[in-house]
Amino acid sequence: PCSAHHRMAGEKKQIAAGAAKKKVEKKTKQPVRLYAKGVILGYKRSKSNSYANCTLLKLDGVRTREDAAWYFGKRVAYVYKAKKEVKNSKFRVMWGKVRRAHGNSGVVRAKFRKNIPPRAFGAPCRIMMYPSSI
Repeated sequence: PCSAHHRMAGEKKQIAAGAAKKKVEKKTKQPVRLYAKGVILGYKRSKSNSYANCTLLKLDGVRTREDAAWYFGKRVAYVYKAKKEVKNSKFRVMWGKVRRAHGNSGVVRAKFRKNIPPRAFGAPCRIMMYPSSI
């Protein structure tokens, strides 16, 4: 239902990522970023096993387990470019959900509809501000 992933063009905005949840800007006609930034770290794993159905994300400005709790249930979008154009767009998106915290330093576990491919490790992802629990 969301058309946020269609306005791709001028998306790399330099917004001071202070409290990651800021959505206000100056009066200039800059598009507003309605998502928090995150990075895909990799799969949940132990020394020899890796669990591809559970992905670890690092969220901007989230440093504690308590801060991470705000994001539980939020939708995650991994937006990437592909060679072949589908529906007049070279951008594609994989959707997932933030499930729970991972450790005490603000890393979270997410589950995607389809497992994230390993080439996405280290890539940026978007944590949407919905569904809201406030």
